[in-house]
Amino acid sequence: MIERFVFVVIIAAASVLAYRLLSRRQLRRAMVAAPTDSVLRDFRPGVPAIVYFTTPYCGPCETQQTPALRRLEAELGDRVQIFRVDATQDAEAAERWGVFSVPTTFVLDGDGQPRQVNHGVADASKLRSQLEAFAAHRS
Repeated sequence: MIERFVFVVIIAAASVLAYRLLSRRQLRRAMVAAPTDSVLRDFRPGVPAIVYFTTPYCGPCETQQTPALRRLEAELGDRVQIFRVDATQDAEAAERWGVFSVPTTFVLDGDGQPRQVNHGVADASKLRSQLEAFAAHRS
């Protein structure tokens, strides 16, 4: 019985490690793409941003992620920029940023550098705290 428990713990730890490594790899890929990417052509320097990858057929995107981003935008106003990317219409952008599922959100600092990636739905409070962490580092 203890062997099964140890096996489950090892598998869980390996899964967490693999996910973190994948996220870091994706973030590095986004860091390379972001400075010259057409997705960010309207980026306003000094204002943090969220790049939101979605598709028209993504249920969680429409029922959870989009409302969370609207709520965040209503709260923060011009202190945040949100760039919505339809991964079906701009598959090349999804490829450049390493997006393999939707919704995926990238949180960028005021310099336009990706600092966090969220796979799946990220609620407004999580995104706000990620944005605030970068604002605190700049102060």
